[in-house]
Amino acid sequence: MTSLYKESTGSGRPVVLIHGWPLSGEAWEKQVGVIADAGYRVVTYDRRGFGRSEKPSSGYDYDTLAADLADLLEAEDLRDVTLVGFSMGGGEVARYVANHGEDRLHSVVFASAVPPFMMKSDDNPDGPLTPEAAKEMEDGLKADRASFFDEFTTNFFSADGELRVTEADRQKAIALCEQSDQTAALACMESFGTTDFREDLKKITVPTLVLHGDADGIVPLEGSGARTHAAVAGSTVVTIEGGPHGVNVSHPDEFNAALLDFLKR
Repeated sequence: MTSLYKESTGSGRPVVLIHGWPLSGEAWEKQVGVIADAGYRVVTYDRRGFGRSEKPSSGYDYDTLAADLADLLEAEDLRDVTLVGFSMGGGEVARYVANHGEDRLHSVVFASAVPPFMMKSDDNPDGPLTPEAAKEMEDGLKADRASFFDEFTTNFFSADGELRVTEADRQKAIALCEQSDQTAALACMESFGTTDFREDLKKITVPTLVLHGDADGIVPLEGSGARTHAAVAGSTVVTIEGGPHGVNVSHPDEFNAALLDFLKR
């Protein structure tokens, strides 16, 4: 079993926060204390290959990543859980439900998340990621990690061409990116770009929140969050006006308020 770095804060009904690519559980720093203070046990972990977790040479497909999540819930004996998947982490949420069921779950949240299916194709014309853009990302990461992460974090936190976080927050994100293993980063880039979650979403029956910035340039609302909302019966959608991809950092008050309101249900 791959060793995952994890942290637990507070007590109460568990909320598991699953970070985006290529960050770590530290990316949730503006959420952890607020959610814990509201009476929940907040669990964060670093995905295999990222942050302080073990960095194996393989296992970056979503079936394995969802199995890692299942192992974590079992090891911590977490029940009545709300899973919050940010960006790539939304894929773990969808695949966890499809492969492991909802017995341990209370509800799920897709935040700036990649489902239903990122890659644009004849079968998925509304996919927001073109094969050309995916290849450009892959080539950029292979050629120069530092330059890639500098540009990526700028886009991650920008809306309408303007950076929506402090430079200090952007530099923190770059430091987390730098902790990623290159093999893991490339393999996960392929996984979140090419994995089809459309059938997975049909299996979700627990209460579901879709939380997305309406100015997300990395995982656009129209091609992802709006489609997930349409695919999950009875789901709730909250859009944050002017919110970039990293909306949990740029608009923490609005993000946290929407999340806490949903957790009360």
